[in-house]
Amino acid sequence: MTPRATCRLQFHKDFTFADAEALVPYLDRLGVSHVYASPVTTARRGSTHGYDVVDPTRINPELGGEAGLRSLVAVLRRHDMGLIIDIVPNHMGVAGGENAWWNDVLRHGRASRYAKFFDIDWSRRLLLPLLGAPLPEALAAGDIGVDSAGGEPMLVLYGDQRLPIRPEDHAVARASGDDFDLPALLARQHYRLDWWRTADDGLNWRRFFTISELAGLRVEDREVFEAVHALCFRLYAEGLIDGVRVDHVDGLTDPAGYCRQLRSRLDAIERPEDVPPGLAYLVIEKILGPGEELATDWGVDGTSGYDFMEQVAALLHDPAGEKPLGALWREFSGRRLEFQQEEIAARQDMLDWAFDGQLEACVAAFAGLAASSDETAGLTRAMLRRAIRRMLWVFPVYRTYGTGDSAPAGDAAVRATVRERAARFTPPGEAMVVDHVLAWLAGEGPGDACIAATAVQRIQQLSAPIAAKSVEDTAFYRYGPLLSRTDVGFDAARFSMPVGEFHRAMTARARNFPRAMLATATHDHKRGEDVRARLAVLSEVPDIWRERVTRWDGLAGDAAHAVNPADRYMLYQTLFGAWPPALDGHDRAGLSAFAERVLGWQQKAVREAKLRSSWQAPDEVYERGCDVLVRHLLDPATGRDFLADMEEFVALTAGATRANMLVQAALRCTVPGVPDLYQGCELADFSLVDPDNRRPVDFALRKAILDDPKPAAPGLAGGGKLALIRELLDRRRSSPALFAGGGYEPVGVRGARAGHVLAFRRRLGEERLLCVVALHCAHPLLGADRCVPDRSWWRETALDDGRPVAALLERRPVYVDWER
Repeated sequence: MTPRATCRLQFHKDFTFADAEALVPYLDRLGVSHVYASPVTTARRGSTHGYDVVDPTRINPELGGEAGLRSLVAVLRRHDMGLIIDIVPNHMGVAGGENAWWNDVLRHGRASRYAKFFDIDWSRRLLLPLLGAPLPEALAAGDIGVDSAGGEPMLVLYGDQRLPIRPEDHAVARASGDDFDLPALLARQHYRLDWWRTADDGLNWRRFFTISELAGLRVEDREVFEAVHALCFRLYAEGLIDGVRVDHVDGLTDPAGYCRQLRSRLDAIERPEDVPPGLAYLVIEKILGPGEELATDWGVDGTSGYDFMEQVAALLHDPAGEKPLGALWREFSGRRLEFQQEEIAARQDMLDWAFDGQLEACVAAFAGLAASSDETAGLTRAMLRRAIRRMLWVFPVYRTYGTGDSAPAGDAAVRATVRERAARFTPPGEAMVVDHVLAWLAGEGPGDACIAATAVQRIQQLSAPIAAKSVEDTAFYRYGPLLSRTDVGFDAARFSMPVGEFHRAMTARARNFPRAMLATATHDHKRGEDVRARLAVLSEVPDIWRERVTRWDGLAGDAAHAVNPADRYMLYQTLFGAWPPALDGHDRAGLSAFAERVLGWQQKAVREAKLRSSWQAPDEVYERGCDVLVRHLLDPATGRDFLADMEEFVALTAGATRANMLVQAALRCTVPGVPDLYQGCELADFSLVDPDNRRPVDFALRKAILDDPKPAAPGLAGGGKLALIRELLDRRRSSPALFAGGGYEPVGVRGARAGHVLAFRRRLGEERLLCVVALHCAHPLLGADRCVPDRSWWRETALDDGRPVAALLERRPVYVDWER
C-alpha cells in the first residue's frame, strides 16, 4: 500500500517498540499513516542507530523483540496505520564478537558456510586490524592471550575482546603453559592480527566506507540474499510490515538487479486478507549526483528523499547572495578553491589515506583483465593505476551500473563526463588507458568475461564510498560560503534553484516516482531542516551578514587567534543557524547546554575536514583552542557583547526564518510523493550533525500543543509549523487519491514580485488543490513580528487567473486552497 505520510523513528534500547506504541494515537491525530522505523534487526549491543546488524534473522531484543514488534503493529492496525522498516543488505557489524556468521568465518576460514556471505579476498589470510600497535609490540606488551576456561578456547585481546580459534588448535590452546608458542598459534589462524592503522592499506575484505567494524555482504549470491532477507519476507508475509527502505543500495554489486529481485520476491508473497491491499512500498537510499536521475526500471517507488531535501533547500536560497557570500568566504577564510576543486582535492586525499587497499584490489582486477586479451596486454599495472585514480578524482556520481558484459543507457553520459574531466589530469599518451577502462565499464571491452565482471564490480564499489567520504565527509567540512548548501545529497556547486527548475523536478517526480519519499530531515543530515531554513536567509541579506560576522570575529578577541579563520567562519554560521528558540544571553545553564552541542559539532567538523585534525590523529592542542573559542563566546561573562548581538540578529531575521520553515514544511506535504516527518521535526528542528540530531524527543510537549500550538510554542519554537503539518496531513487523509496519483501543474505568476512566489496545482479528476508559497521575502520581514510581507509589498503581483497574491498570502507565507 502507498503510505499517506510517514514518521521516522530512531529505535534503540532507550526508545523501544513500547515507547513507539504509546505514540501511535498522537501520530494518528497528526495525520501520519506509517511509522518508518530505523533497522529493527539485532544490532550490536547498545547500538544507537541499528545499522551495525549482527543478526538479520532476529528482531532486536533491546527494542522489545518480536513480541514487542507484534504489539506495536497491533496498535498501529487498530488506528488504520502500518509499519515500514529500514533494512541493511550491504553490510553487517563484526565488532565485539556478537556476529555468529563472522565468528564462524574466523573459526573455519574458507571452509565456513558463511565464507561466501562476506566480500573477502581469500588469496591471503583475513586481516583483522584490531591491535593498538604492530603485532610484535602487542605481543611484547602482553596484550594478546588465550582463555581456555570456557567451553571453547578463545584469543583474548586487551582483556575483553575475544576471537575464535581454529578447532584444530583447541587442544593446543587448552594445554598452554610457560613454553606455549603464542606467535605460532596466531600464525596458524585463518585471520591475521595487525595494527589498526594497517586497515586502509591492507584490508582484504570490503567494509562500509572507512568503518572496519562493518563488513560488506555478497547479497548478489542467491543464498546470501535469502538468508539476509528471510526475516523481512516473513514479516511482510504475516502482514506486520507494509514495505521497506533499503540502506546504501549503491554499495551492492548490482543495485538494479538487487532491487528487481527484491521487488519480485515481495510481489510474490501472499499476504493476509485483513491487511491493506496493494504492492509493497519499496524505496532506496540513493544519493543522486548533479543531473543524475533514478532509473525507472529498477522496480522501486523512488528514493528515501535526499533528492527532495536538496531541491527544496536550493529553492529557498536567493541566487543574488551567491557572489557576495562567496567573496566573503574567500576573504574571511583565505581558501580560494571553488567547490569542484575542493572536491577533487578531497578525493585525492581519501584515495591516498583511506582507500589504498581497495584501490590496489581494483587495479589488480583490471590488470588481470588487461592481460586476458592481446589488445590490452600492453597496459601496465602502473598505467591502469594512474588511469583509475584520475577517473575516481572526477567521477560525477556515486557509481555506474554496468555488469561487465552490459551497461544501462544512462551510464553513457557519466562515462562521457569522466572521459572529459579525466583528460585534464591524464599523463601524455595515456588517455587511451582511460578509454579502455571506460569501455570495460560499458561492457564493450576485450578480455575474459568473468574477470571483467569482477573488475567492473571493484571500481563501482570503490567509486561510491570515495564519493561519500570525499564529498559529504570531507569537502563539505572544508567549503563554507553557506553551510545550508552542504548537506547529504546536496550539490554544493549549485547555490540555488530557480522556480522553473523546481517545477520541472516536481513534474518529473509526479510522472516517474509519485510514491517516492519526501524528506527534509534524516538521521544522517549535517544540520536540521530549520537550521538550513535560517541559514538560507543569509542568501538574501549578505551585506548585513558581512557586518555581523565581522563584528563577531572582533568580539571573539584573543580566543579567536588559535582557530583557523575558515573554522571560525563555519562556527559563526553554526551558532546563528542552530541558536535555540528563546535562548537568552543571560541563561548560563541554557548557554552551557548549547555549547556542549556545538562542541560536538565542532570536533566532528575539524576532524572530518582532515586539515588541522582528524579521527586517526586528533590534534588536541588545536581542538582545545576551538573549545576555548566556543566557551568564550557562549559564556555570559566573557561573551556578553557577542551574545547580545547574536540575540538581536536572530530576532531581526526571525520572521524570514519562520517563513522558510513553513514553506519547506508545506512543500514536503503537498508536492508529489510521500512526506516523511523525521522524529520531532513537527516543531522547530535546530539540530546539528549526529548524534545531536538523534537526541531524545519531548513527545509529551508535542502532544500537549497539538491542538493549541501558539501559546506553548510561539514563533521560532515551531507551533505554527506543527499546526500547518497537521492541517496538510489531514487534507492528505481526506483525499488520499489526489495526493497519491494527482498530477503536478505549475501555476503562472505575474507582476512586480512574481519572482517571490511559487504556485502549483495538484489535480485528479474533479479534485484539485492549489498551493501558493512565498519565497525570498527577508527584506520586508527584517525586525517584523510576522512571517509574511504586508499587502502593500506585493503590489499588483497575481496568479495567472488574476487572484492577487497579497490576498492569498495575507496571514502566512503558505496558501492552500481545496478546489472541488
